[in-house]
Amino acid sequence: MRQKTIMPVGLTLLILLIGCGTHQIDQAWQEVRPLGRDLTTSKPPIDPPTVEEPSQLEKPMGTINLRQALALALTHNPNLKAFAWAVRAGEAKTLQVGLRLNPELETEIEEFGGSGDLSGFSAIETTVQLGVSIDLGGVRGKQKQIAALEAELAGWDYETARLDVLTQVNQAFIDVLAAQEVVALNEELVRLAEQVFNTAKAQVEAGKVSPVQRMRTQVELANSRIALEASKRELEGARFVLALIWGSKSPVFEQVEGQFEMAKPIPTVEQLANRISQNPNIARWTVEIAHRRAAIQLERLKRVPDLSIGGGMKHLNESDDVAFIFGVSLPLPLFDRNQGAIREAEYNLAKAFEERKSSEIAVCTALATAYGKLSAAASTVSSLKDKVLPSAQSTFDAVTEGYRIGKFDFLEMLDAQRTLFDVRGSYIDALAKYHKAVAEVEWLVGEPLR
Repeated sequence: MRQKTIMPVGLTLLILLIGCGTHQIDQAWQEVRPLGRDLTTSKPPIDPPTVEEPSQLEKPMGTINLRQALALALTHNPNLKAFAWAVRAGEAKTLQVGLRLNPELETEIEEFGGSGDLSGFSAIETTVQLGVSIDLGGVRGKQKQIAALEAELAGWDYETARLDVLTQVNQAFIDVLAAQEVVALNEELVRLAEQVFNTAKAQVEAGKVSPVQRMRTQVELANSRIALEASKRELEGARFVLALIWGSKSPVFEQVEGQFEMAKPIPTVEQLANRISQNPNIARWTVEIAHRRAAIQLERLKRVPDLSIGGGMKHLNESDDVAFIFGVSLPLPLFDRNQGAIREAEYNLAKAFEERKSSEIAVCTALATAYGKLSAAASTVSSLKDKVLPSAQSTFDAVTEGYRIGKFDFLEMLDAQRTLFDVRGSYIDALAKYHKAVAEVEWLVGEPLR
């Protein structure tokens, strides 16, 4: 039995059926959230590289600020670049889905190489056919719409990754800034411990105090030097973490500079809750729901089978006659009318409604947790700055002066010194927690708090 081949009747009809697919580039990228909107984020080129390209990163030198760190990360972070290429891949998929199916050309030769009259080539019959499948239900157009929505979802993934990078840089930058403050504090403590040790040494040599006091000051000096070295190592680690975000494995910048004190009062949690609609994990659901609805429509359209038509010419060698041929093929949807796929798509839409609610709850929960951290850190910073630090400083100044004139002993002076530096260390830690909580809240609402 001869295999059926489906093709258009003529070249003109074929050209009309094939047409050309069009697709606009850069339609899948989502509107940038206010957070970091003023910073340039480069999009990958239309023509991708065929081999892995060497890094074009120019490592920053000397002192850098937060804006420089953010710009470096948004331009060179490998993970963010990967999400950007995913958007380009989604655009390319949309282009591909929008193209019409290629026609099929078939040449068939029969009635030769047999027996009797058919043993040679005198009775040979040659058939040339062109065939094409016609989308009666509009499936291809709906598939293109779904591919475009999937590309938009990739755009939302990219925007989420962009905010992730901004938050990572902000928090890592604060870690470096805080580590620098701790190193400076420990350097001051070492200088003070050296002065106390030299004073005690002179007093021991003058016979005014016991040698035990010099030993105690020597221990304090050794401990302060150990703490200084440890803080320097932590600073080095923080610098590496920050540089790794923009893809550098060997940071060469020397230090960072930026605002470390607490900014103006934070907004209320109610004010922040009104802004969570900008969070990409919530905003993306408009596209996601549209994607699920389009999937239902697609499965319903698939109930209409494609029409296959074909035509061509047959040449009978024996009589040298030529005949036209034409065929039509249409599947009969008697049993499979895509019922299961339609129901599955409907279930997925119902699932999406619940997933959207779950995402909103998750973001609200994260906001409540982050705001709690922020509020607690802000309260601690205010208390330390306005009450505890001034009191500890005044006590230390008074005890130091009293120790100088012999009113207080060495242990009392040492205790006041420890208290002051512990409070200053707590103040640095509270400020770091405050700024990192700010970065977390800003990620959740998609805009700066100040």
